[in-house]
Amino acid sequence: MLLKIDHLNTSYGALQALFDVSVEIHEGEIVSIIGSNGAGKSTTLNTISGVLLSVSGTIHFRDQAISGASTHHIVESGLVQVPEARRLFPYMSISENLELGSFSSRGRKHKKEMLKKVFKLFPILEKRMNQRAGTLSGGEQQMLAIARGLMAMPRLLMLDEPSLGLAPIIVKQVFDVIKAINRDGIAILLVEQNVTHSLSIANRAYVLENGKVIMEGKGEELLKDSDIKKAYLGI
Repeated sequence: MLLKIDHLNTSYGALQALFDVSVEIHEGEIVSIIGSNGAGKSTTLNTISGVLLSVSGTIHFRDQAISGASTHHIVESGLVQVPEARRLFPYMSISENLELGSFSSRGRKHKKEMLKKVFKLFPILEKRMNQRAGTLSGGEQQMLAIARGLMAMPRLLMLDEPSLGLAPIIVKQVFDVIKAINRDGIAILLVEQNVTHSLSIANRAYVLENGKVIMEGKGEELLKDSDIKKAYLGI
């Protein structure tokens, strides 16, 4: 077991956003969380990564409790989030953004190694190392955001809406990259509104609705489920 979340409850002040959410991820898996806007998908990731504090419940990563731990400690343990909307430093270069990604002790020790891997995945970034991140296209910015996350040398990479706002051909490239990262031994927790792509690459998936897990199963089985087709695919 790589990540185990038990009965997680998270609130924004008086407004509860997650209700007894339980999720498991094993080594080498791709696990997807799907659901409509406001279902609690991003809240789940932000609670796991320490951006939000849970009200109750437990989070264990590699058998260590990380509930309430600092985001810095969580990244050092090998759990890294690539946030929604990329959150790059737009006035800094590609090189500087990648440098910040390797700020953790794990990242610093393996910076050269990870740069080689990143440039193999995203050769365009190597060609534009001195270009400001804010001048990149949407697809290139998403590639840089994922690359920056990889520079921390994660054991589990959490991706929040990586295809958001991208053209279909770029979306395919992003999902091809996600599969390549996973083949390299990094587990993936994927939050994504593109249900077809998300479930097609997932070993397992969870469906969130109003902050609760209402369904879970193998990705391919959920993709064929009539309720999923009706609710998320318009079929």
